[in-house]
Amino acid sequence: MRIIFMGTPEFAVASLAALLEAGEDVVAVVTAPDKPAGRGQKLQQSAVKQYALTKGIPVLQPEKLRNPDFLAELRALRADLQAVVAFRMLPEVVWDMPPHGTINLHASLLPQYRGAAPINHAIINGEKESGVTTFLLQHEIDTGHILKAEPVAIGPNDTAGDLHDRLMVVGANLLVESVQAIANGTARPVPQESLATGVELKQAPKIFKENCLIAWDKPVAVVHNLIRGLSPYPTAYTVMGGKTLKIFEAGKEKTTPQHGPGVLHTDGKSFLKFACNDGYIIVKTLQLEGKKRMDVKDFLKGYRF
Repeated sequence: MRIIFMGTPEFAVASLAALLEAGEDVVAVVTAPDKPAGRGQKLQQSAVKQYALTKGIPVLQPEKLRNPDFLAELRALRADLQAVVAFRMLPEVVWDMPPHGTINLHASLLPQYRGAAPINHAIINGEKESGVTTFLLQHEIDTGHILKAEPVAIGPNDTAGDLHDRLMVVGANLLVESVQAIANGTARPVPQESLATGVELKQAPKIFKENCLIAWDKPVAVVHNLIRGLSPYPTAYTVMGGKTLKIFEAGKEKTTPQHGPGVLHTDGKSFLKFACNDGYIIVKTLQLEGKKRMDVKDFLKGYRF
């Protein structure tokens, strides 16, 4: 089949690479426009664009997906199928264009964790399992008929970055399997409604800065999950000495705290921990506003309380 691939970040690159390695005919890539980034505000290409150019694949970068010129370019490519991984929401005029429709890879076991941040929310909620799902796009976001799903375990200390990297690989393989099933006529799409009966569905909305502020009056396990679920990005944070302190990695100490929630305790040399309502969060890797990310012992060498 002639396939148009749509994606932007590194997560999507693995899927594009897997399709090419499987011999699939990717006739074009659609990705985000180049954006200024860094101190020099130089135009930065998306990870998908950079990879596509190395493979000689034509790249389309529409500002607006309903632009008539862009739609004309899509039609001219005569794609049989579109594959979407970590891209923006598509209008119906785009996702309904190919005869075989548009397949999407989502980083959760649908119908659970529909939304923009499924990896983060699964860990924040303390889940022990996540996964990836391929489904056919339809009107409501992340609600289309499921093609294939693959579970992936979450370890007790896994961060969102750890889970992201595993799902990226498993998802790439699952996408190839799903595309091949469509091509050979063995795909059997399953309505999500049949999997959601009598089940409480958890959502995965976009995460904003206010969602990243640590509430120290919560249990240690809840705070630990928040830190894991937001690491390495967008990162859980607190305020210390009037400055933002990001926490990337932390341990748990379940005990009766000798300090009130949020009170900092340190020997100034080897440990730094914050009290919760049933113990302490032991900070391991952190970044103080205006400084670089570092190990807590290196941080304590240069910080004066």
